[in-house]
Amino acid sequence: QVQLVESGGGLVQAGGSLRLSCAASGRFLSILPMDWYRQSPGKQREWVATMSRSSSTVYAASVKGRFTISRDNTKNTVYLQMNNLKPEDTAVYYCKPTSYSGTWGQGTQVTVSP
Repeated sequence: QVQLVESGGGLVQAGGSLRLSCAASGRFLSILPMDWYRQSPGKQREWVATMSRSSSTVYAASVKGRFTISRDNTKNTVYLQMNNLKPEDTAVYYCKPTSYSGTWGQGTQVTVSP
């Protein structure tokens, strides 16, 4: 059973920064590819970024160059550094292992004001 706890969200002005954290439990989680997703009100959940087992990264076009995914395997934690935030980044952010199909975490709310 995997437990995922996202944190670090908040209210920030456009152009500001936030760092999200995702604490994950479960064996071997530190070697699994990890994703960040987000969901805005009235919209479908969308993929944001992935970090592979080898630590290579891939980003959605809308966040590339502004967001950075990273991980600390000693802490079983994945991060999402978000810079130059825009109002359209407002959403609830979630993390999960790429191949995981179980229960998602509660997410963390990010609100970017104009």
